[in-house]
Amino acid sequence: MPKDIRIERLKKKFEELRDLFDPERVKSEIEQIEHESQQPDFWSNPQKAQSRMSLLSSLKKRLETIRRLEEHLKYVEELSELVDEDEELAAEYDNEIVRLEEDLNQAELEAVLNEPEDRNNAILTIHPGAGGTESQDWAEMLMRMYIKWIERKGFKYKILDYQPGEEAGIKDVTILVEGPYAYGYLKAERGIHRLVRISPFDASRRRHTSFASVFVYPEMEDVEVDIRKEDLKIDTFRASGPGGQHMQKNETAVRITHIPTGIVVSCQSERSQHQNKLTALRILKARLYEYYKEKEKEKLADVEKEKTDIGWGHQIRSYVLHPYKVVKDHRTGYESSNPDAVLDGGIDEFIRQFLIKSKKK
Repeated sequence: MPKDIRIERLKKKFEELRDLFDPERVKSEIEQIEHESQQPDFWSNPQKAQSRMSLLSSLKKRLETIRRLEEHLKYVEELSELVDEDEELAAEYDNEIVRLEEDLNQAELEAVLNEPEDRNNAILTIHPGAGGTESQDWAEMLMRMYIKWIERKGFKYKILDYQPGEEAGIKDVTILVEGPYAYGYLKAERGIHRLVRISPFDASRRRHTSFASVFVYPEMEDVEVDIRKEDLKIDTFRASGPGGQHMQKNETAVRITHIPTGIVVSCQSERSQHQNKLTALRILKARLYEYYKEKEKEKLADVEKEKTDIGWGHQIRSYVLHPYKVVKDHRTGYESSNPDAVLDGGIDEFIRQFLIKSKKK
């Protein structure tokens, strides 16, 4: 019997995965942390020590994952040699092929989500581009897509700020997404999203193109970001929309402007002005962390350009509903011919493809 092409594909995938995990580097890091942990002053800074021990546990888990996958691959290879002699093994062999592929895909994601902030909660914001009601409706469609995805993952979410559109859709929304690796996954969605469809708001049934921007920030609890009171402009206003119905009569919603950077955040989800202020400061902390991180990488100019130029030539993904149906990610080339499923939260493969490609660069 000729070699099963599925086995060859899985072997290649395993080799690529081992390169991503880089076992020798991981072993070296494990030895370094274990050496540090034996020093008398290791626990003098409990927060740092706990962080290092958590990393140690994660690194050991990575080595164990590679070992387990290697053993699984050997077992599947052995089964492939026996299938011709024992037909009863055929079903088990096929099942093991499927299991191994699933395990390799999951491990692949674990390999690329290795930045410290990847495991954090995420702060997701959506803004419509130019185009009034059309773009505002598209922004709301994206909000629904992400909420569906969040629910599928078993994550929790909270709408921190919501500004409804005048006729339909939203002017902007900020959502806190709580779950393991929420930021690691959702950072793949950062950028401009383009929709092509027959407009439900056009009596002539013409085709329209709409844009909306998605920004994602890690929620940061354990980092120091210098926020001076004199750098803040704080305004209050009446809340509106989801989470804000019970606060309409009082100015409990809070908007904070960080004057040096021009970053503006707002929150209206809590019952009191004080609680909204605290939450808005959490959002600002996350935004500033990302701002200074990008500045260090000298990428800030490109990020800011994305924010101000929501339109042609900057989209990361196109959702075409007419004259044909396709969703295509322009960064990876991956596409789906089922936009309805994608807009119902089926974005996992788009996320996976982007994360893998980004790690391999």
